[in-house]
Amino acid sequence: MLKEAIHHQPFPPYLYGLDERKIAVRLRAKKGDLQECLFFYGDRYAPVNPVPMHQRPMTKVASDLLFDYFEVELSVEYTRLCYCFWLSDGVESCYYYGNNFYSTLPEDRNQYFILPFLRREEIYRPPAWAEEAVIYQIFPDSFATGRQEFIPDPKVFPNHTGGVSQAQYGGDLPGIIANLPYLADLGINCLYLTPIFTATSYHKYDPADYFTIDPCFGDAETLKELVRKAHERGIKVILDGVFNHCGPYFFAFQDVLTRGEKSPYRNWFYRLNFPVAYGDPPNYEAFAYVKTMPKLNTGDPAVRQYLIDVGTYWIKEADIDGWRLDVANEVDHYFWQSFRRAVKAVKPEAFLIGEIWGDAEPWLRGDEFDSTMNYRFAGLCREFFAEKTIGVSEFDARFHQLLMRYMRPITNLQMNLLDSHDVPRFLSWCRGDLRRYQLAVLFQMTAPGIPSIFYGDEAGLTGFTEKDYRQPMRWDRVDSPLTDYYRRVIGLRRRLSALQNGTYRRFLLDEAKNVYGFIRENSTEKVYVLLNNSGETQTVRFPAATGKKMTDLLHDREYLPDGSVVQIKLPPVSGAVLL
Repeated sequence: MLKEAIHHQPFPPYLYGLDERKIAVRLRAKKGDLQECLFFYGDRYAPVNPVPMHQRPMTKVASDLLFDYFEVELSVEYTRLCYCFWLSDGVESCYYYGNNFYSTLPEDRNQYFILPFLRREEIYRPPAWAEEAVIYQIFPDSFATGRQEFIPDPKVFPNHTGGVSQAQYGGDLPGIIANLPYLADLGINCLYLTPIFTATSYHKYDPADYFTIDPCFGDAETLKELVRKAHERGIKVILDGVFNHCGPYFFAFQDVLTRGEKSPYRNWFYRLNFPVAYGDPPNYEAFAYVKTMPKLNTGDPAVRQYLIDVGTYWIKEADIDGWRLDVANEVDHYFWQSFRRAVKAVKPEAFLIGEIWGDAEPWLRGDEFDSTMNYRFAGLCREFFAEKTIGVSEFDARFHQLLMRYMRPITNLQMNLLDSHDVPRFLSWCRGDLRRYQLAVLFQMTAPGIPSIFYGDEAGLTGFTEKDYRQPMRWDRVDSPLTDYYRRVIGLRRRLSALQNGTYRRFLLDEAKNVYGFIRENSTEKVYVLLNNSGETQTVRFPAATGKKMTDLLHDREYLPDGSVVQIKLPPVSGAVLL
């Protein structure tokens, strides 16, 4: 038994409450090492000694390139637990508690792993609507100027901050409102808009006034109309919050530039040097060394309160449904914890998404964000579907690694994107191969997590450079077979609850054929998903319930098992969704 690979910690994601009486417990071990794992638990305040222990078997739920992961979910009659694990590799067995290994259980209950108290305040409760979401990300400048229309209209407006507002292409909020029927028909039920507050640049990631809408896009009344009409169609609206930094015309930065050390706002910024040199490079902390994006000092109480007021203002004023939070991992944890408490106090079902490109476990313990942008998902899909640089075994192992990063309720809410406003279009990574593109989209719509579509993905937009992947929407392409495919797979996602909240289990892995299959299952549905990532037709056989037909919902085909085995022929680079 390779003991140095065994790991557990008595807090998320290895121990967490699902409700006030139910917990989830996880243990990690070397891949292929353990044959059996049992969970022992007892009442930490039992009136007798040693503590009477109950036991439950743990199930191996995932394997990545290095480790196996065992889990158990159970209802417990105690709010305070002492617990341990019994491990066996078939040759050696031992108890594991207190991060050490023993041959017997202890008499001293304090030597066990301990759950001090299963507190309701520390149980993560996701927004009820979020697991059903299909997000559509809109870059407002590039989306629409009318109903299924884009007429380029570059603009420059002087604004009230002393700067100017620029539009590169001229898309606006009325253009989004005009296309709500199209988005609803596509199956979208959540919009994420990149920044819309008054700013200088066309992308608006240099905010000058967080309490006004940029005149290139409309005004506060336009936003209210957008949210109201979206809600009438069952569509939520999430805005982009740029709280790590501001723009050069933000009132506090202008005051610092004018008054220097005498400015009452000198502590609003991170590591200012005086005199402030607004040049290249700047002599103050800024996002990515860009002088037009001075870094805010979110550790300062006044800054913290100002930005929290922004977060709650637009919920109260326009009834928005949440925030995507820019450069979230460069902001202090206390700010995000405070921000969450304030926002959830106003709207408990508000959804908070952090922009974190890597692993985000410290931000996803239930007290900061509900989700993060899952760029690791995008990278894995690019390697497997688009570039074909990895096979099904590595794809399976690395995806299981992604699933094990966080508590399962948060894993199911990860914002699974294939591309965004910051990376090349996925169809470009596929070199225009629509079959590979559509297979990746199928996986995106059926895997755990919330699918996120960047505007125009469904119209086949391409681009490796920022200018190209932020190009205007091609409304002349939305009656295409690709758009119809998106509508179909989004419909499956919305229709099948197992695709929204079901467990994930791989049931087929054929490295030679490059075929992969997994099951999404909840208490009411069991959905089989098959992916043929090879360039050849492949015949696959797998066990199924005797006598029960399986329906391929993607292609409207039915299969009857031969005894207890189903046989399916998959064309090159294609998939199936079987119920």
